[in-house]
Amino acid sequence: MTEFDGLPLLRSPVAIAAFEGWNDAADASTAAVEHLEQVWEAKEVTSIDPEDFYDFQVSRPTITMAEGETRKIEWPTTRFTVASPPGADRDVVLIRGIEPSMRWRTFCESVLEICHSLEVNRIVLLGALLADVPYTRPLPISGTASHPDMAEKYKVVPTRYDGPTGIVGVLQEAATRADLDALSFWVHVPHYANNPPCPKATLSLLSRIEDVLDLPVPMADLAEQADDWEKRVRAAAEQDAELGEYVRELEERVGDAGIQPLTGDEIASEFEKYLRRRGGSAGPTAGSW
Repeated sequence: MTEFDGLPLLRSPVAIAAFEGWNDAADASTAAVEHLEQVWEAKEVTSIDPEDFYDFQVSRPTITMAEGETRKIEWPTTRFTVASPPGADRDVVLIRGIEPSMRWRTFCESVLEICHSLEVNRIVLLGALLADVPYTRPLPISGTASHPDMAEKYKVVPTRYDGPTGIVGVLQEAATRADLDALSFWVHVPHYANNPPCPKATLSLLSRIEDVLDLPVPMADLAEQADDWEKRVRAAAEQDAELGEYVRELEERVGDAGIQPLTGDEIASEFEKYLRRRGGSAGPTAGSW
């Protein structure tokens, strides 16, 4: 990465964004971006001046002590960090912030202006919503894409939601109007187990990020955390007969009819992608057995 006019010159960058608040059930989407910041050791490059976008009585600044003496005020804002994943031929811009209180259209213009300055060619927006889904099954992900071919490539299940939207929906539309490839993934979090964190939901979003970037994302101990989360929800369901019955009803509602088994070629294709991301050999395909 090379400095140019205060911002780094990046390699075919893709941006990944998530915002705290209405769009972030159980903090699942911002946790995904925070995880990427940590495992890829992302460096902050800029942030948006919060003065015009936040009600500081709602999103209050915080004061911290540095070296036991100096006081420092941290203002709520949206920060841009840049990561260079090992083995990747592109850089990743990570955008994490708080849903603004006001002037959303101007806020989106500010986000997209920075993306343009960084020469971002695609933005992936992450969200999390509360839904009637069983915790025992893979958590569904719906979304939108700016182009039908992109939706088909990344197997985006169209959202059927109509109603109030958050900054993720507004930014998705603004990016599309600005001719920037835009893709959004919304993970469905069980509404009866919505206390943060929800590592299973975060893990689901990160798997989609692997698909978009076509490279491995170090998951650290997220799989173990997701397993512990399921055990805690299971224990709660076992202790609460009404909750346990509700979960069983959700499982029946999903039903085996809604789960389409993969063909041999599809299984082979997914396995090849998995190995390629991790530098392994794919071996024989299903058609060569």
